[in-house]
Amino acid sequence: QNNAKVAVLGASGGIGQPLSLLLKNSPLVSRLSLYDIAHTPGVAADLSHIETRATVKGFLGPEQLPECLKGCDVVVIPAGVPRKPGMTRDDLFNTNASIVATLTTACAKHCPEAMICIISNPVNSTIPITSEVFKKHGVYNPNRIFGVTTLDIVRANTFVAELKGLDPARVSVPVIGGHAGKTIIPLISQCTPKVDFPQDQLEKLTGRIQEAGTEVVKAKAGAGSATLSMAYAGARFVFSLVDAMNGKEGVIECSFVRSEETESPYFSTPLLLGKNGIEKNLGIGKITPFEEKMVAEAMSELKASIKKGEDFAKNFK
Repeated sequence: QNNAKVAVLGASGGIGQPLSLLLKNSPLVSRLSLYDIAHTPGVAADLSHIETRATVKGFLGPEQLPECLKGCDVVVIPAGVPRKPGMTRDDLFNTNASIVATLTTACAKHCPEAMICIISNPVNSTIPITSEVFKKHGVYNPNRIFGVTTLDIVRANTFVAELKGLDPARVSVPVIGGHAGKTIIPLISQCTPKVDFPQDQLEKLTGRIQEAGTEVVKAKAGAGSATLSMAYAGARFVFSLVDAMNGKEGVIECSFVRSEETESPYFSTPLLLGKNGIEKNLGIGKITPFEEKMVAEAMSELKASIKKGEDFAKNFK
C-alpha cells in the first residue's frame, strides 16, 4: 500500500525544500512531484540522487502545474511569502490568498479527489479560500481539505516536555481552535501523560505556544519564519494521513477543518483519519474553565478571518 503520490506546491521555498527532503526519505511515498515558479528542476535533481525509492520530478511555472498534479493522492501547499519581524500572519493575506486560490483552482481541476494540506498562512483564511474554490468547481469534499496546524502541537509537546523533564516524543497535547495568536488553544488539561502547572506558569506556557512562531521570526531577524520545524510538522501530518489512507486504524491528528463543533464554521480539533480523509471529528472533549474562556475569546477573530477568506474567494477570478 505504500505508494502515495505526493505533490509539494512551493517546493523550492524555505519550508518546501526540507519538507520535500523528509517526504523523499519516507517509505510511504512512491512519487514526489515538486512544483514552484523558480528553481524546481534543481531541487528535484538534487533530491533524486537520494537512495530511497520515491521518484522525484520537478515542475516549473503555471503551464507545468496540471501535469504535476495529475494522479496525486496528497497535495501539500507551503507556497507563499514568509513572515518578517513585526508582521502578523494576517499581514500575509493579500499575497498568499491569491497564491492559494490559484494553486487550489488547479487542484480542483486536475486532482479533485486528492487530500489537500494547506500550510500557507494565514491558515485561518486560506482554508476557507480552498473550500470556496472547490465548491466553485463542484468538487468540494470537506473531509479532504486540511489546514496544517501540527506545528502548534509539536511546539506544545516540546515546551511541556522541557518544563517537566519528559521525553518529548511521549508527550501529546491537543491544540484546538485556529492557527494564529490567541486562536491557538493548547489543551494542557488533556495532555498525555497528565501534567499540572500552577496558573501563572500555565498562562505563561500557553502564551509561549501561541507566540512561538513570532519567537522564531524574531530570532531569524528578517531572514524568514519557522521553516525547518514547519517542514517537520507538515511531514508528520502527511505521514499520519497516508498511514490512515493505507488502512491504519486509530490515527488521530488535530487540523483546521470545516467543523460543526463550535459556532465557528472552521475549527481545529482532534480528528480520526481514515481512507477518505476525516473519518470522525472527535470534538473538543472535556476542558477546564481557563480553556473554555480561551475558546470564547478566540471566536470573533476566527470568524473574521474565515469571512475574510470566503469573501476573497467569492471575488477571485
